[in-house]
Amino acid sequence: MFKGDKPEQVLQIEPSNELRFTGPFTSAVTSYINLKNPSDKKVCYKIKTTAPKQYCVRPNSGTLDPVSSVEIAVSLQPQQGEFPGTENYKHKFMVQTMFAPDGEYDADQLWKEITPEKLMDSKLKCVFSSGSEVPATEDCVKEAPVQEKKVTKSNKVGTQAENELARAAAEVKTLREEESTLRQENLALKEEVLRLRKSNREAREHSGDSSIGSGGANAQTLATMENNRVYLVLGIFAVLFGILLGKFLL
Repeated sequence: MFKGDKPEQVLQIEPSNELRFTGPFTSAVTSYINLKNPSDKKVCYKIKTTAPKQYCVRPNSGTLDPVSSVEIAVSLQPQQGEFPGTENYKHKFMVQTMFAPDGEYDADQLWKEITPEKLMDSKLKCVFSSGSEVPATEDCVKEAPVQEKKVTKSNKVGTQAENELARAAAEVKTLREEESTLRQENLALKEEVLRLRKSNREAREHSGDSSIGSGGANAQTLATMENNRVYLVLGIFAVLFGILLGKFLL
């Protein structure tokens, strides 16, 4: 993974080799990359892909403080028709990193000026699976028409089971989409919290004691946003618990 004299990747990346996407792909499918900075220095990161029009990456760049981590949401955009196998979709992602300089700096300018030999990078290949775990038992029923009259009651039970299985699969798909949406909203909330904290810190550095009033307002906003995030997480658990309880009762 490392070539020439390039430095070894400082971040711990999970997954380390493959980014898996499970269909159906008619709607957005999201996978996640976790970045952890185990060092005592700030690290700048940037996420790149060979197919930028196919994916939405959030956040696609940023700075990790020492001994901190971040979750990157990678959403594959909806595909038309049947989604081809990996032989036609050899997509890859690259995580580029570098140590942040001391003091203030312009991140965009820093990425423009950095030389390739000072960059650390890790590559992940995309793996796609259909996700069609529900067996198509309808064909098996059609293969034995001679026994149909003798096992009419059994066929009815089998049909009901198939319908229940299909409904369960649809509910699981809906929950996955709702979870993906909530996790992306949670990431957006985290970004807003970090932005407000940074704004509050800069205001204190430039205005001294005069920033106390605005700092209090920002603190209240942060507290409200943290509470909203807790409510989102509790909502997800409540929905999952309700569905599991309903399944056991039925």
